[in-house]
Amino acid sequence: MAKGVTRRQFLKITGGGAIGLYVGSRLGGFGSEPIAYAAIPGGTLDPVPLSKFATPLLIPPVMPMAGKITLQGGKNADYYEISMKQFSEQILPAGQPPTTVWGYGAVKSAKLNDPLLNLHNAPSLTIEAKAGTPTRIKWINGLKAANGSYLPHLLPVDPTLHWANPPGGTSARDTRPTFASTPGPYTGPVPMVTHVHGAVGVRDDSDGYAEAWYLPNATDIPADYARQGTWYNFFKGKAGAAYGVTWGRGYATFQYPNNNRASTIWYHDHTLGMTRLNVYAGPAGFYIVRGGPAGDAKVLDSRTGMAAVLPGPAPKQGDKFPPNKKYYEIPIAVQDRAFNADGSLFYPDSRTLFDGIIGDFLPTGEYSPIWNPEFFGNTIMVNGNTWPFLTVEKRRYRFRFLNGCQARVLILDFAQIPGVEVWQIGNEGGFLPSPVNHTDPALPSLRRGRLLMGLAERADVIVDFTNVARGSYVLGNVGPDEPFKGFNPDGTLADGEGGALPPADTATTGQVMQFKVVPAVAADPTTPPANLVLPAITPLPAATVTRPLALIEKAGTGLDTEGEPVDGPIEALLGTVAGNPNSTPGVWTERMWMDPVTENPSVGATEVWEIYNTTMDTHPMHIHEVVFEVVNRQPIAVDEANQTVQVVSGSAATPPEPWEKGFKDTVLANPGQVTRVKAQFKTPGQFVWHCHIVEHEDNEMMRPLRIGRKQPGQPG
Repeated sequence: MAKGVTRRQFLKITGGGAIGLYVGSRLGGFGSEPIAYAAIPGGTLDPVPLSKFATPLLIPPVMPMAGKITLQGGKNADYYEISMKQFSEQILPAGQPPTTVWGYGAVKSAKLNDPLLNLHNAPSLTIEAKAGTPTRIKWINGLKAANGSYLPHLLPVDPTLHWANPPGGTSARDTRPTFASTPGPYTGPVPMVTHVHGAVGVRDDSDGYAEAWYLPNATDIPADYARQGTWYNFFKGKAGAAYGVTWGRGYATFQYPNNNRASTIWYHDHTLGMTRLNVYAGPAGFYIVRGGPAGDAKVLDSRTGMAAVLPGPAPKQGDKFPPNKKYYEIPIAVQDRAFNADGSLFYPDSRTLFDGIIGDFLPTGEYSPIWNPEFFGNTIMVNGNTWPFLTVEKRRYRFRFLNGCQARVLILDFAQIPGVEVWQIGNEGGFLPSPVNHTDPALPSLRRGRLLMGLAERADVIVDFTNVARGSYVLGNVGPDEPFKGFNPDGTLADGEGGALPPADTATTGQVMQFKVVPAVAADPTTPPANLVLPAITPLPAATVTRPLALIEKAGTGLDTEGEPVDGPIEALLGTVAGNPNSTPGVWTERMWMDPVTENPSVGATEVWEIYNTTMDTHPMHIHEVVFEVVNRQPIAVDEANQTVQVVSGSAATPPEPWEKGFKDTVLANPGQVTRVKAQFKTPGQFVWHCHIVEHEDNEMMRPLRIGRKQPGQPG
């Protein structure tokens, strides 16, 4: 690219492309030189001619349980043994090559001749849990070949990030290594550690801490490699003392208390500096908590005062596979990917497609040579297939949506389905205070029938097809094919410069899946959503601490193929803010993953976190171990020269959106705003908080969170 042209400017001129961007807010403006631009591709497989709506939607079955166990103290628990393996899967339509992926699957089942035993899939099978009943899982890293040797990564691993770094041995694991010259991708054994995203009250030994990874128990691990992360042995000792469990080469055993309200949570890999790649390769699945004082049975019908009837059934333990029944409650994971013509996953191995920077790379320059600041796939994948279809009756369904994309904010668009009603009844923290009608005729036209979903957010939705005419309808996506920046006052997508971004490409990423509407086979027994009385929500205590924090972008200048300077991002960071930006300018300080802990709530404390977004893009922020209340958002002034933020004097705070009420674990922090959330930190230990744009998370936009005092014997 020519001098002074950033990737952000490229997208502004071209209207977007298959690969997205992230450029620091400190970049310069347009130059006057006329420039010619070309389309930006994904892999070698063109998504446009792919058959769409030719594959039926996979409804993930329930993960086989290894058995019931009795814990120390006599409490019963569900027990699983689950491995991550490599396999081939038909993701693309029939007639296209299969794709090599990774996924989780049960390696032990209490059921004889279980057809789901050793069935690994991407997305993986759903773990069903009961509120208040612990779940214990032996997580096994099975990324080995049949002969016992390790399997390398399917995707290009950048070893210049602050990452797991097994080649560093025990002295340099979990660091940003130094090199005499720019290295190529890492091709050694792959570390993994599983995180159940949204698990409330989980102890730190079972949270999937990014430095508690472990390699497979392969036969050819080099002797000088670290086999486990820095925190693995410490957590191994804690788990052994607390639960009486064993850890060993290639596995760890975690325990989840399931203190959540009934809710839709999920599980995925969380290895330091590798989450973007490990999750892109496939391993993720739903984890649904049912029952308890805020479960389905506590939902009432306002017409009778009796128990309401929600759409069901959902898949459950013991169901036949393939199923011999119809499901009316279905989990739906939406992800974006790109592919090569041979069916393989495509993920960039250089910055060429992102901003054209070819140097200077570490160690002589500041840029990592392989890491891409964001990735936007040009193909939409739903429950493991590209653009599937689902046959639905003219009745109500319950869909549990998950945005499992890399960097893409989704705006699911039901507006092209005449007669449909869309009611949201829950988010990450369980049921909302009351149902939210996304198809309310009183809503502005650009909001009506649309469901905004940030990265890792979930939405529990009742979709009513009763008044939809027979036929086929496409669920659209009108989110952008580049970083989301919030909305303009008229409801269009903000571009951060007073204009509007275009929505997703209507031929590819603007389509999600198809509904084929057919007559109902029987009367619909479910309660109309407008008549649902959802379980009461107990608010959190008043906060005793207000903690100002910052979202920061760091940019620099690299060179293109012609030796011309190109502005581009180096990394994304979190930081602290000194002072009280509500009244005076607060100075932000960048904090790296390796820096000492700065977020250290007392055990039991309730805090308001003020997240000041100094960047030009929206960031989905996730805090481990807790759910939180979204308090409000308010405009801020950002002074980049002095690195200060301040709430705009006289501005009004806006309350959370109706679908953000109750409890959440991930929140969209928009540019030019402070987003305030309130959480109570009950469980002591070492956790993390981070941006869930996984490319950001992997390059410094994650920080340790320590609740309570430093633990005796802990690393660092």
